[in-house]
Amino acid sequence: MEDKLNTLKSKLKQVHDINAASAVLGWDQQVNMPPGGAAARAEQLATLNKLAHEIFADDAIGLLLEDLAGAGFDYDSDEASLIRVARRDYDLARKLPPELVVDMSRTFSLGQQIWTKARADKDFAQFENVLTKIIDLNIQKAEAYGYEDCIYDALLNEYEPDMKTAEVNRVFGELRATLAPLVQAIASAGEPVDDSCLKQDFDEQAQWDFGMQVLKDIGFDLERGRQDKSVHPFTTSFSMNDVRITTRIYKDMFNTALFGTLHEGGHALYEQNVSSTLEGTLLAGGASLGVHESQSRLWENVLGRSRPFWDFYYARLQDHFPAQLSSVSVDTFYRAINRVERSFIRVEADEVTYNLHIFLRFELEQALVEQRLKVRDLPAAWNAKMEELLGLTPPDNALGVLQDIHWSIGVIGYFPTYSLGTVLSLQFYQQLLDDVPDLPEQFARGEFGALLDWFKEKIHRHGRKYTANELVERVTGATRIEAEPYLAYIRQKFSEIYRF
Repeated sequence: MEDKLNTLKSKLKQVHDINAASAVLGWDQQVNMPPGGAAARAEQLATLNKLAHEIFADDAIGLLLEDLAGAGFDYDSDEASLIRVARRDYDLARKLPPELVVDMSRTFSLGQQIWTKARADKDFAQFENVLTKIIDLNIQKAEAYGYEDCIYDALLNEYEPDMKTAEVNRVFGELRATLAPLVQAIASAGEPVDDSCLKQDFDEQAQWDFGMQVLKDIGFDLERGRQDKSVHPFTTSFSMNDVRITTRIYKDMFNTALFGTLHEGGHALYEQNVSSTLEGTLLAGGASLGVHESQSRLWENVLGRSRPFWDFYYARLQDHFPAQLSSVSVDTFYRAINRVERSFIRVEADEVTYNLHIFLRFELEQALVEQRLKVRDLPAAWNAKMEELLGLTPPDNALGVLQDIHWSIGVIGYFPTYSLGTVLSLQFYQQLLDDVPDLPEQFARGEFGALLDWFKEKIHRHGRKYTANELVERVTGATRIEAEPYLAYIRQKFSEIYRF
């Protein structure tokens, strides 16, 4: 059995290395590549992805997995976990025809470049044809995977293993029941919050420097990672020792760069702190996208938008921007960064309205893959949903249907994980506070080691060994994702900020 296990590891390492090379090309495409390189890059990525798929979906790996299934390894061991996760991934890969893998890779790569220009031009028509093909390819993929209840389940399963659309609807229903009246209460009864202090002229280099200092302080290892700029912030990992993040900076909007850095930094801390025994294997990475988002949303919001965090950092921020902030109190600044406002852009939304943006995308994705909505009608449907959920109509498509990169790169079924992760961030944090009650006092002293160490031990080191539900039960004792810890946090925080 030892020989077969080593053979399996060797074959899977080849797949891992090819996927890492593909990820490097993807990172370069978003950070450095000139627009004219799009067609060639699409072919390069298609070749690599086809090669990785052919090696992984080969009969020989299936035979090895069958032989190793009864090897008797302890469930929690790296060996048993590798066999279990590889089996799950292998069964999915075997269902995809190689020609579909190539077509998806090529189309998704080209789609990104087409979207970038369409977004800049605020012109959905430029993006319509390629998005139509992207949706069609996702439908083909879902049909190849197969499903029992609804087609969206097959796509959701890629990002949130074993999660069903019905379970997402349960969680989202609980969120909606509280968030809608809370937004109304804030609008009608809350004391107004002035955020004009955030909309001054903030030097871009000074924003970058401050963000980099915070990134280092929270534990991001710059010997094993870096930050760059891109149109849409993202995180990618080629190894636990090479983790890349990006942010974007606006001179007249302070929130964007710092909270983008904290969000992606949360993802990066997860990737950098997977156990070294899992390096180069299928187990390196996050348990699910929801668990991954629990990290990014926690570092961005639960920490980064907290009063203790700014009790420590605000004087340092004032040193970077004395002209803008020297006369602004920490209380005014704290309330400003937490202002609740119906807005167009998801990544800049506050904690209360953020999930409404996710509901919109979740509902539209289902309508697209169930073929109840045609791509040509998507802008109008988007605007109608924005009006329904947020009471706003985007003035152009860059502030509406073209704002996110995800659909352009073929990612359908991902958006719900943002809200699932938001909920999980508080489910985990509630347990963390039980274990380390003085954590807020530590934040006020600029000490984040206990926070990171807890997540390293409870979540990061395990990589993909466990599903999201398994992790939730191991960490909190709950048997499923629960919305109430997040809702309790939101009610308390924003009733205090808006004083109602």
